[in-house]
Amino acid sequence: MTLIHQNFLSKNMGLQKTDSFQSLFLYLGLIKFRLLFMLDKIPHYFTYFFLVFLIFCSCTEKISDHAQEYINIPLTYAQGFSLQQGDGYLLIEVNKAFPEQKKPFIYLVLESPESTVDNEAYDAVIQQNVSKIILTSTTQVPHLDYLGATELLIGFPNLNLISSQKTRKRIKEGLVEDLGSGAQANIEKIIDLEPDLVMISTLGEDLKNLEILKKAGIPTVLNGEYVEQHPLGRAEWIKFTGALLGKLDEANAVFEAIEKDYLEAEKMLRDQMAEKPTVLSGVMYKDIWYVPGADSWGARLLDTAGGDYLFADQKGSGSSQLSYEYVLDRAEDAAFWIGASDFNNLQEMKNADPRYAHFRAFQEGNVFTYTQKRGETGGLEYFELGYLRPDLILKDLIQILHPDVLSDYEPYFYTQLND
Repeated sequence: MTLIHQNFLSKNMGLQKTDSFQSLFLYLGLIKFRLLFMLDKIPHYFTYFFLVFLIFCSCTEKISDHAQEYINIPLTYAQGFSLQQGDGYLLIEVNKAFPEQKKPFIYLVLESPESTVDNEAYDAVIQQNVSKIILTSTTQVPHLDYLGATELLIGFPNLNLISSQKTRKRIKEGLVEDLGSGAQANIEKIIDLEPDLVMISTLGEDLKNLEILKKAGIPTVLNGEYVEQHPLGRAEWIKFTGALLGKLDEANAVFEAIEKDYLEAEKMLRDQMAEKPTVLSGVMYKDIWYVPGADSWGARLLDTAGGDYLFADQKGSGSSQLSYEYVLDRAEDAAFWIGASDFNNLQEMKNADPRYAHFRAFQEGNVFTYTQKRGETGGLEYFELGYLRPDLILKDLIQILHPDVLSDYEPYFYTQLND
């Protein structure tokens, strides 16, 4: 029995019983009545035995019947959440919304308006006819676009960060409220908007608002896509959004297309790759050079794209902090420099720090950034769409590192810096 089952049963969900369950309950009651009628002819110690046995059997039947109502919905790559289908409802367990999470968050999605439930037994209860939603991360915006649900968005913090053309149109029409500069900068405004659902992507700072929103009757869920380190694991979180909005079938179709594109590009490279060129990544900030850890999403994409990442010995899924001297010693002769922040050209890089010019990749003009696509208000589409479309990132990197493999492909996110 999964943790969801245990929590579900121990907290007494309160969903209406099925006809079969009611029949079983009535049948057991009839047996109890007949046995009790006969027990006065049996010694008292037998009476106790029969009563205990009957209660045990009755309880076992109830648990078994409830457990059989669940159908596990398998996920292929995502590890931070799970889905289970019940009769008229979905159970969602988020067990990794942020790195320090200690307990799971359990959400109930009611597919039938007739279902009743004890709201206190769950971290959020969502009716599937959601018509107003508030998001707090640009990475969640493409989920609505791809699921045909852009019109549901009514609020977002810092609207200038959004690049989605569909959403920008709604912003211009005054249909999306600006919530301020932080993910939860204006909790009062969120409550005033009376959304059917709020989705938070958090590093822990926003958790204090979960209870406030719950007391206000606003279902709030945590999206932990950024914790996933497999590129397709982050993309698979569209199923999380699809489950919440009653669009799980659509979400499955979107993900399957992305997965197919990703795996085909990976196979094509495997079949044709001759060697792996050396790759440098990251930039300096206040004299500290930040490079992706070997177990990170970015490092995994570089490896899958056939790059010999020179800092693959830096363990961890976050960024490693290195000195300039260490990076120069290790990567001075790297053939490619991938992910050089958001600089617009090489001269701008050199102006920011003349030491960048000491690297061979800089000298030969093999420096690439993810700034190819910008929204009309300056937001980088890479940071909005990249989680959902790792297939595009992978193909971009393959085209850069192995141009003969995808000779007709035009990079979507990445661009080569000019002088």
